[in-house]
Formats: sequence, structure tokens, C-alpha cells
Amino acid sequence: MTELPRDTVMGVTTPLAPGEALLQTWRGDARVYLAATVRLAAILALGVGVVLYAIGNGDILVGALGAVLAIGARGWFLASEALAFEWRLTDRRLLGPGGKEAALPDITRLRMLFGDVQVVTRQGDKHLIRHMARPQAVIAAIESAKARR
Repeated sequence: MTELPRDTVMGVTTPLAPGEALLQTWRGDARVYLAATVRLAAILALGVGVVLYAIGNGDILVGALGAVLAIGARGWFLASEALAFEWRLTDRRLLGPGGKEAALPDITRLRMLFGDVQVVTRQGDKHLIRHMARPQAVIAAIESAKARR
């Protein structure tokens, strides 16, 4: 059986331009990822329980357990990929996985979304820096780099 080649799209690393200085690098935090997975499992278990109760099915606990196991399997399967994503802040740009990039002057909005950092550009592009241990520090670093430009 032939092996399925790994997708290289997210493995693309944008090189720094000549004279461009790397200021900070961020990767997802495993504890934050685990907490987000647990929250998702709890929300889904509650939703499944409510739906099963509403349709008169008495197997509420079995459905909730199935939801928790499904989200747990999803979390385990995606963890290595989600925690490998790297974001780099330079004195000129914000560089993300898969060749994503945003020039600092083009960043118009930074905000926290459930512990993640959303970056919105003048062109309307939206990037999500996920599973950060200290999202406020990420926002402060990007704003500081923008102010130095």
C-alpha cells in the first residue's frame, strides 16, 4: 500500500526579508488547547443531552458520553497539528503558518476571542492565532511593533 504524502501547505515558512528583524515567536500552548477541547466536549455533551431529552430518548448519558469521546478523539488527533502552528512577529510583518502574512501597517484590529487572538487587516483578511497562553501579551507585542513603525 502506498503512503499518503503529508500535506505541506501548513509547513510553508515565509522567509524573512533582508534586514527584517524577528521580534517574537509564538506556538499554541498545550494546556490552553486541552482546556478548549474540554470546553467543547462539555458544550457538545450538554447539547446532545438536551436534544435527546427533547425527543424523548432516555439514553441521555450514553449520548453525552459519546459526544465527549468523539471530541476527545478529535482533540487527540488534531493536537500535534494545532500545537505545531508557529506565528512570528517581525519589525515589519506578522507571519503565520501556511505562508500567511500581514504587514504591520495593514493590521487594523486585534482582539481576544475565547483566549485566541484575532488579527484583522485593512484588506479584510482575518487570521486567528490559536491557543495562546497569554493572548493579552500577544496583542501588546503586536501593538508595540506597530507603534515602532
